[in-house]
Amino acid sequence: MEQNVNTTQNNEKPQGFFQSNTAKIIMVGLLVFILLIPLQFVKSLIFERAQRQKEVIQEINEKWGGDVYFYGPIIKVPYTVYEKTKIVDEKTKKVTYEITPYTEYAYFFPDELKANIDVNVDTESKKRGIYKSAVYTSDLDFKGSYSLPDFSTQKTSEKVEEADIHWDQTRLTIKTTNIKGIQGSANITIGGKKLAFEPIAQTTKRERESVMETAPVNIKELLANNSAPFSLNIKYQGSESLSIVPIGKQTEATMTSNWHSPSFKGNFLPKTTGIQGQSFPAHWSISYLNRPFAQQYFNGLPDLSDYTFETGFITPVDEYQQSERAAKYGFLVIGLTFLVFFLIQTISKISIHIFQYGMIGLALIMFYTLLISITEHSSFMLGYFVAGAAVVVMIGLYSVSILKGIKFPLFIAISLSALYSFIYVIIQLEDYALLVGSIGLFVILGAVMFVSRKIDWNNSSSSTAKA
Repeated sequence: MEQNVNTTQNNEKPQGFFQSNTAKIIMVGLLVFILLIPLQFVKSLIFERAQRQKEVIQEINEKWGGDVYFYGPIIKVPYTVYEKTKIVDEKTKKVTYEITPYTEYAYFFPDELKANIDVNVDTESKKRGIYKSAVYTSDLDFKGSYSLPDFSTQKTSEKVEEADIHWDQTRLTIKTTNIKGIQGSANITIGGKKLAFEPIAQTTKRERESVMETAPVNIKELLANNSAPFSLNIKYQGSESLSIVPIGKQTEATMTSNWHSPSFKGNFLPKTTGIQGQSFPAHWSISYLNRPFAQQYFNGLPDLSDYTFETGFITPVDEYQQSERAAKYGFLVIGLTFLVFFLIQTISKISIHIFQYGMIGLALIMFYTLLISITEHSSFMLGYFVAGAAVVVMIGLYSVSILKGIKFPLFIAISLSALYSFIYVIIQLEDYALLVGSIGLFVILGAVMFVSRKIDWNNSSSSTAKA
């Protein structure tokens, strides 16, 4: 009996290096890194499609109307100043002065500015092929009051005389972008008089800004009681964002919109806001003490584009951004799937060829191409579900032929489904994505350590788990 056992043991051939667990781990690891090459091509495809989407959206927005920037209304009063030039006669040394008059402008902001803004966002009507843009129509209704401009605040060496102020040549002005998006007329009513704004030649260094002014009016007559109310209504077709400069000594603004995920930006955030289903209201209250600019300016109007309150109307995370996030986890999906197959191979003594690992890896990469193509014609959730289900079924059926049974393929299908579900949850999260991802990876690592704890890695001939 002892002789037969010894004979059997002597007949066993020692395994070579390429049949050892170490060699198999190295080959599988190299295959994972090789599969990163087609995965990188998939990421490039996502980037290319996303860039194409941006180009199409930009073209749609340019034709419909771009972002809206509104700065006004402002009282613009011309006045005469005198430049004194010293002239010295070289022969007689007599000094004379030449007085040259020229015109400057003074700009006065309203005492009170109240804005009621309604924005209706449309994501369905403006499409080109599979791409669509979030454009909007906005109704800006401004009310407020002006007091009679005070020239005594000008800090110059010489006081501006009353006779040099041309009250009858006063204009009301606004500065804005997206002048092509203005719908209908833009009129202001002040002191009971209705005035229409007309565009004038570009006078600012900001190429995107346009200036609109009314016809000359005698502002002193309109402000006969030293103050008068005004109202202004203007409608825009726009896209992406809407920003307003709070030029009132006290500015109150209320915005309502049907957009579900607004982005509040600019120098001032709303005092109150809230999402109500698929819409939101927002309210701003800004005092002149809250901003670093004055209520009147002489010899030029400053650029106040850095001191706006702004609302963005863009999709926070679109389909391509979500697909890009999913592709970033491609290395994790491939590595963990190969690890599951390798542990099953080690425990069950079933041999899995490196070619079969390659087929499984390519199937995992096909998930991302399916995801992009389906998402472009539906939603990310549907595309993710269909692509994930297709890959899980394909790898599950392929595993049945490899692993010669149903128990291990069923475990692989369940594990892969759980992994795809876990990644989907991470993609949808924003503030807690890192926390949930870290906890999930910690749990996965713990599970792998638990399963592999009894494998005899030193026994290369059998590589079986200890009882």
